[in-house]
Amino acid sequence: MRWQAFLDAVRERGEYPSVMEAERASRVVLALLGAHLVGEERNELAARLPETFALILLNPLQAAEPLAPDRFVRAAAAWIDGASEQTAAWDTGAVLSVVADAAGEELLQRLLLQLPPGYDLLFGHPDSGSVDTSP
Repeated sequence: MRWQAFLDAVRERGEYPSVMEAERASRVVLALLGAHLVGEERNELAARLPETFALILLNPLQAAEPLAPDRFVRAAAAWIDGASEQTAAWDTGAVLSVVADAAGEELLQRLLLQLPPGYDLLFGHPDSGSVDTSP
C-alpha cells in the first residue's frame, strides 16, 4: 500500500480534518502494535505497509507485556498529544482497520493469534479471531 493511499484511508475512516492528524495517529498506533507482534507475521505486515510505517512497525516502542485492548487504547492516549481514551479509541480503530485491509484476512488471522483477546474489535473485524464452537 502506498503512503498517500494509506493516509487517505486513515483520514477518511477517522474523519480527520488533515492528513497530518491521520499521520500522527498512524505513527503512534503502529509503534504500539509493533511492540506486540513478532516474527514472520510482523515482517509480512511491514511488507504490506508504506515504507515509513513499516519501519515504525519494525522498530516499535517497548512493551513489558502484551496489553489488553483497553490498555492498548490507554497507551495510545498517553502518546497522542491531547488525546483522551475516547479519541484514542477512535484513532486506534481508524488506523487498525486500514492495517487490517492492507494485511488481508489470512494474515490478520495470524496477527490476532499473537494478540490478547479483543483485538478483533480494534481492527474492525469482530470475531475474526474467534473459533465457532457452536454445534
